Formats: sequence, structure tokens, C-alpha cells
Amino acid sequence: MSVTAAAGFRAAGVAAGVKSSGAKDVALVVNDGPLSSAAAVFTANRAKANPVLWSQQAIAGGSARAVVLNSGGANCFTGAFGFQTTHRTAERVAERLGIGAIDVQVASTGLIGVGDEAFRAAVLHGVDLAAASLADDGGEDAARAIMTTDSVPKQAVARGADHGQAAADGRGWVVGGCAKGAGMLAPGLATMLVVLTTDAVAPADVLDRALRAATRATFDRLDSDGCMSTNDTVWLLASGASGVQADEAALTAAVTAVCDDLAAQLQQDAEGASHDITIEVTGAETEDDAVVVGRSVARSNLFKAAIFGNDPNWGRVLAAIGTTDAAFDPYAVDVSFNGVRVCHAGEPDRPREEVDLAPRATSILIELHAGDAAATIRTNDLTHDYVHENSAYAS
Repeated sequence: MSVTAAAGFRAAGVAAGVKSSGAKDVALVVNDGPLSSAAAVFTANRAKANPVLWSQQAIAGGSARAVVLNSGGANCFTGAFGFQTTHRTAERVAERLGIGAIDVQVASTGLIGVGDEAFRAAVLHGVDLAAASLADDGGEDAARAIMTTDSVPKQAVARGADHGQAAADGRGWVVGGCAKGAGMLAPGLATMLVVLTTDAVAPADVLDRALRAATRATFDRLDSDGCMSTNDTVWLLASGASGVQADEAALTAAVTAVCDDLAAQLQQDAEGASHDITIEVTGAETEDDAVVVGRSVARSNLFKAAIFGNDPNWGRVLAAIGTTDAAFDPYAVDVSFNGVRVCHAGEPDRPREEVDLAPRATSILIELHAGDAAATIRTNDLTHDYVHENSAYAS
């Protein structure tokens, strides 16, 4: 279970014909309460899909009873017809559940510009099927139904205080979630749809602060290919079914742990990647500086191509960070690849031959020696497979 790990939630994932492959393509997550507290963060892209425009308005009051999601079409740049499709989708969910359309959050993922009558009919059919299939253990099906180029579903569930398995159960409440995303992974939440659930008792303002703190340190620091989606959304819904009031700090820690695990899963499933690269920046004057420095490397195609070729080219790291306005002396920087310091104080250090870049997991340490702040950015290498997959995405 994932989104249904917390009490008070049911979910379903069905094949409705949105995808020509016959795979599951419509998911529904329902909060049975007693609470309907909710918060969400949306893509920072000015080009927002119709479901984002709807959901931003609908959740303004801090409440949501259901999230309906489809894969196989982004319903973005589909004009008035597309927004009407989103509205009708929310209305159909509301009819099936006996709630108001304003209580329904809507999400789509897939090819931009898809939104004809056949798409609408398939999504509405999927709503009917999903509403009839809701189950306490439907989280797995829901996670599969939101996949596009994902190779595996992303879920985050565990019991007790074991945050290492991406969930939290503290003093009687649980946090769980599911996510999709494999391409267009960049800040602005990364290209993904994420539904997080908890049975803790928490008002919308607490959920909002917890969610924003969590996404800031996790999803917003996943920068796989520097491309920002039009559909990104992360929700946090609280049912209150545990009857336990959550301490805000504990809830924030739990939500962050779940988001961090899901972000790692997104990184590991990035389109075409052969290396999962963790860029740790230490010794920065501020945390923002550390993020800017790490992101500059994550977005360097030269650096990413070098990693694909198993080349510990530390010169490309220094060239990238030198384009930022972060406070540091480029000639005081140390750079390590997989534990081998190849650059010290802006000069060559250990021989490049000592670096083994064969493993998929790749770590880069950049020590700025300018302060005490630090941050970590996740990215991937740039491969032939990534180019091929994205050149044929619409075919």
C-alpha cells in the first residue's frame, strides 16, 4: 500500500482507454475523512495545464476529498475544450462520490496538446470504473495508473519510525504516498504528480507549511534534465482518521522523509539515465548559494556527458560553478568524484585514474570553503537513450 497506508483513504487505478496500450491510465484517491484538510504545491511554469488551473482554484479553501489523475494525455494547451474536460471530470467524480466538484482535485500527465472528444470520453469512463473499484488496498493500482514513461511505480510506505523506508508512523499516525515521473525533471517540483496522505489530525495551514518545507528540500532539488513541466503537482491530504493530533515538526519530518524517498525513486527511474548523480555542496556562505552551485553542475550538459563516458572531468565542475553569483573563491574549491579528491584548491590532486565511475550511483562533493551551509542536488547523466526516448516521445 502507498496512498492507502493511512487510515481513511481508498484508491483505484483502472484501464479506461486513454492509452492505446491498454495499460492502466486513470487513478482515483479518495479521502473518507472525517477531516478533508488538504494542501498542494503546483508547477512554477507559467504555462500551466488545465488541471493545474482548476486545482489551484479548487484547493484555495484548504480542503479536498478526492484526487483524480489520468496518464496518456496532459490536457495542456487544449483551449476551452480542455478546461471544460477538467471541469466535467471533477463533476463526474463528485457525482459518483456524492461530494461537490470543488472538493475534487484533477491531474493529467502525458503528451501536451492531447484533448479531443475521445480523450474526454475515456477519462470520464475511467472515473466511472475507478469509482466502482475503490478499495482500501488500491494504492498499488493507483500508482501504476499514473505512469507514463516510468518503468516502475513509485510508492512510499513504512511502519513505525523507519523513515529509511519512506514513511512515518509516529504516535499513531501514518504518512504515505505515490508518485510518477521519469522525464522533464527540474525545479518547479520536477515533472511529476505526487499524492501524499496522512491520517493525522492536522489543519490545512499546518499541511501547507509541512508540504512546502518538504518539497523545498526534496523535489525542488531534483534536477535531472533542467526541463520544467506544465503539470507538476504535489498534494498532501489529511483524513484525521487516527484521531491523533500531529506535532507540526514531527509531521514535517515525516512528510519530508516520504518526499525524499520518492525523489530518489524518481531520480533512479529518469529516462535513459545510466548514472544517478548526487551533488553535495558544502562550505557555502548560505544554503541558497549551495543550491545554486549544485544546480549549475546538474544542468551542465558537458558535465553530464562526461559522467556518461565515465570521465571524472572536474574541470567541467569548476567551469559550471564559475557561472554562478554564489560567494566563493574558485581557486579555493575542492572537488571529489566517488570519494577521490581530484581537485584541491583549484589545482589537480589525486590522479583521475583512481576514480571508478562504473557504478550507477555517483557522488560529487564540492567544498567551497566559504561558510558552513550545505545542500544536495540530485541529477543524472546525459545519454544516447535519453535523446532517443525524447525524440520519439510523441510517436
